[in-house]
Amino acid sequence: MTDTDARQERPKPEADSVVLDAKGLRALAHPVRVQLVGLLRKYGPSTATRLAERLGVNSGTASYHLRQLGAAGFVEEDTGRGNARERWWRSLHQMTELNDPELAEQEPEAALAYLQSVAAAYTLRMQRAVNELQTMPRAWRDTFDMSDWALRLTPEEAAALRQELRAVIDRYRRETPEEAANAPEGAERVAVIAHLVPELDAPVPSLIRSDAQEATRTEGS
Repeated sequence: MTDTDARQERPKPEADSVVLDAKGLRALAHPVRVQLVGLLRKYGPSTATRLAERLGVNSGTASYHLRQLGAAGFVEEDTGRGNARERWWRSLHQMTELNDPELAEQEPEAALAYLQSVAAAYTLRMQRAVNELQTMPRAWRDTFDMSDWALRLTPEEAAALRQELRAVIDRYRRETPEEAANAPEGAERVAVIAHLVPELDAPVPSLIRSDAQEATRTEGS
């Protein structure tokens, strides 16, 4: 795939999402900031003190990282809730997208730190769900699923699969304050975490066959 093809096939940004640029990527290259943004998106506006309690850090640390996130345009102060003693913060977006391959190459350390923080956050969410599984109502336990499928795809096919998965998700109700207010009875927050992970270290089957054939010819000679 050429660079031109990659740019043409880059996924379009979702509504209510922020597409990372170099400044934004560097701002999110810290696990506490990734978690702070995630908490504000999931639970709505909050204070540094309450967020710090959830993360197990001190309020000064949370306040510092919230200010950095504010400077980078991810969160803002919720002046309608705050007072002289407490500052409330809210997220400005519901999603973050890193869809520029060139940016990841230009900022490799920041990109790696950001992706590692996101992966850790996903792992923690899965562990919490597994730990709480036995106490969930039966109807929700029956929806729980962890699956993986090994596929052999070209880069173009992998990009098409990613787009198809996003199209399926788009058919369902998003978790937003507006949608939550109009959701039918019994609707709860559901996390769909998808990983499309290239595993390029696997040996190529054709090479394995060639090696085996060569060994057979050697033994027979």
